[in-house]
Amino acid sequence: MNRLDGKVALISGAARGIGAETARLMLEAGAKVVIGDVLDERGRETVRGLGDAALYAHLDVTAEADWNAAIAAVRDRFGKLDILLNNAGLFLGKDIENVSLDEWHRLCAVNLTGVFLGTKLALPALREAAQTSPAGSAIVNLASTAGIVGSTQDPLYSMTKGGVTLFTKSAALEFARKGYKIRVNSMHPGTIDTDQGDREGEVGGSVVGVALSY
Repeated sequence: MNRLDGKVALISGAARGIGAETARLMLEAGAKVVIGDVLDERGRETVRGLGDAALYAHLDVTAEADWNAAIAAVRDRFGKLDILLNNAGLFLGKDIENVSLDEWHRLCAVNLTGVFLGTKLALPALREAAQTSPAGSAIVNLASTAGIVGSTQDPLYSMTKGGVTLFTKSAALEFARKGYKIRVNSMHPGTIDTDQGDREGEVGGSVVGVALSY
């Protein structure tokens, strides 16, 4: 595995599941990691098991103030931000006919607005870190195989994850055009056995596919 010595990462939705495991692997590779989540007790428990190179920050990805506070916590504790992993996601598991408008708005808020806000608000810190790094900075967005081939269980989830996939490609092109030295890639998990995978309204994940967009 490539080393991440000296790198600092912020991972949303990382109190458990794929986010927590990604944090653990990044730490093993030499990075410092900030775990963001709305599950405060679980998030702090996860950080306690990871050591001094990990920090927990409350993060509702739909709230601009939470993103600003989490990014400030990253910079206060570790001095910079090299990697953003937009991992937080929501899965309804409902047919088109059975989804309410409120549920649709919540799905979009987490899966789309959360990725947009994370990217937009972390951009200044990522751009600053990239200036002093030969490899630049990186954003990784958790999409889904359902955003490529569609899902028989949740078409609206597929719609949001397809949006994440195309947003990733477009953001990569924009940052390349502007010379920001920020790579943007998306990961596309399939069905994953995690402690939250069987709970309606939540989604886990694992790295089973990669769409390189820059």
